[in-house]
Amino acid sequence: MPHRLISHRERLETCLSGELPDRPPVALWRHFPVDDQTPDGLAAATAAFQRTYDFDLIKVTPASSFCLKDWGADDAWRGNPEGTREYTRRVIIRPEDWTRLPLLDPSSGHLGDQITCLRILTAEFAPHTPVIQTVFSPMAQAKNLVGGEVLLAHMRRSPEALHAGLERITQVTLRFIEAARKTGIDGIFYAVQHAQYPLLSPAEFEAFCRYYDLRILEAVRDLWLNILHIHGSEIMFEQVADYPAAVLNWHDRQAEPSLQQARQTSTRVLCGGLRQWETMVLGTPADVRAEARDAILVTEARRFILGTGCVTPITAPSGNLLAARLIVDETITP
Repeated sequence: MPHRLISHRERLETCLSGELPDRPPVALWRHFPVDDQTPDGLAAATAAFQRTYDFDLIKVTPASSFCLKDWGADDAWRGNPEGTREYTRRVIIRPEDWTRLPLLDPSSGHLGDQITCLRILTAEFAPHTPVIQTVFSPMAQAKNLVGGEVLLAHMRRSPEALHAGLERITQVTLRFIEAARKTGIDGIFYAVQHAQYPLLSPAEFEAFCRYYDLRILEAVRDLWLNILHIHGSEIMFEQVADYPAAVLNWHDRQAEPSLQQARQTSTRVLCGGLRQWETMVLGTPADVRAEARDAILVTEARRFILGTGCVTPITAPSGNLLAARLIVDETITP
């Protein structure tokens, strides 16, 4: 008897429940430089990408500056193959500047533009395909407001000032999420960038990241498809493994734990299995299929979403993207 066609939403709901879906879900996402400078442009590029590859979820990926430009940050497109932009203007120069960040209105400016983008996408793809919005942690936003090295100097020399800034960033982020959820999104993709031993000690992460992270994740606990992204290669996996999110995503091919190790210690849905550069950009479709099959095998296709550890570079060949999408159709479960 042929399988009943199910929606992407139903497949992911089955995956999150711990049951075996008809096939493993798969999702890749990327930046859309230049297009991401207007809400219509980002929505159109994201929609075209989804129509082409028909992934099981749509992760909306604006430039990281979308949440900072209303504070005065600026950036430029200079050809980075990940599709990211370079910051050309920082907002924070001296530690006392953290205390002067104004409270932003998520219905106007660049934040309002992102809400418009979400409305366009959810109007087309809901309810059959989940849509999730990228949200950067307060510490990640702070890094882009001041610059990475200066951020660490302020953290260690002027901690009270930085905490004042993180508090204001958290308040604005919560306001933005409240506006975003009204568009019908299914969750957020929460990007944590400082759970890395080369950047912070565990005590520093606890003091400057975890408190603010949990406030944001608690505010979206009722959304069903929140993904926690842990960025980097030397990550503090244990520090964030208990964060309230349905799905964990990290550079599993470059960072410990591996998918197999994580599966032994976590009941969360795991998203990964494919290397961004070595496989998706520099590999062949055969390489993509082999790496995907290995990931599906070690997870037994249960509580697993095939994807990359971070954004798929914009230089990834279309054939490799298509191979990632089609391989799951070859592993249909009973």
